Amino acid sequence: MLISNKKITTIDRFDIEQTEKGSIEYYWLKIVSDGFGNPISIPLIVARGVQDGPTLGLTAAVHGNELNGIPVIQRLFTEIDVNELRGNIVGVPVVNVPSFMRKKRRFNDGNDLNHIMPGKINGNVSEIYAHRFIDRLVTQFDFLLDLHTASFGRINSYYVRADMEQAATKQLALLQNAEIIVHNPPSDGTLRGAADELGIPAITLEVGNPSIFQKRLIKSGIVGIHNVLCHLNMVDDEIEHIEKETIICQSSYWLYTDRGGLLQVQSNLLDMTDEGQTIAQIRDIFGLKLKDYTAPEKGIVIGKSVSPVNQTGGRILHLGIIK
Repeated sequence: MLISNKKITTIDRFDIEQTEKGSIEYYWLKIVSDGFGNPISIPLIVARGVQDGPTLGLTAAVHGNELNGIPVIQRLFTEIDVNELRGNIVGVPVVNVPSFMRKKRRFNDGNDLNHIMPGKINGNVSEIYAHRFIDRLVTQFDFLLDLHTASFGRINSYYVRADMEQAATKQLALLQNAEIIVHNPPSDGTLRGAADELGIPAITLEVGNPSIFQKRLIKSGIVGIHNVLCHLNMVDDEIEHIEKETIICQSSYWLYTDRGGLLQVQSNLLDMTDEGQTIAQIRDIFGLKLKDYTAPEKGIVIGKSVSPVNQTGGRILHLGIIK
């Protein structure tokens, strides 16, 4: 087995000019320091084409346990030909390094990094991390695809969040061949929203389930990125379409339990629900039914809980309201 001896350079701020045209380089981007004063750095993979063009940013693991985006980014860079590439691709396999090391969703101060973007220059631990990530890297992007998955105890369909009222983000979303697209306005504390506020068209790709690699969904993520590269005229190739039409939701929300117990969600991913239809039931530890839960309106199941143990206020399913 061949072991790579590729040099990895440590940098304080990203600048595309650090990478020679027609090359792929690897970097550690310093963001903050730990309790020993040692740098906490984010891994970057940069492909710079021979010809000029836009810079596409690809990010994964903003939540430390959401892993499917990592092999999507890795595989893309093994397939790209920089001699035919117009512009640049910047891959960030892991954004939330402290959480990734701990196999946890949230940052090490307990905050959700994707709820506090773009952070604060003089904020708390997670806010400064978010601010420097945006300031030192994301500001250099022209477009952004942010890859996520479901969280612990939940599963997702392959769906996209995007501002469908903006032409550029709408097109990025449609190119993903996703099962569902959810219209989601920006300015919501997410990385996608922070990028949009900077004038960078951005979408969120929800690529499967947490803490595992799923080959089918990884492949779908790569196809979606390939389509974006074609659309942006960064590569000469054909956009790959699927025959099945993507379902577009004007909004979505989670349904929650109002009591604890053992939860069984009867609805499956992509199931259509009618108002009043039973979607789940909860039982006590003796197996006695405590309550049936019904859909409050017609919609489609985007994601659902698969964890039986459910406290009061636990999630049942993610319901999309079709446009």
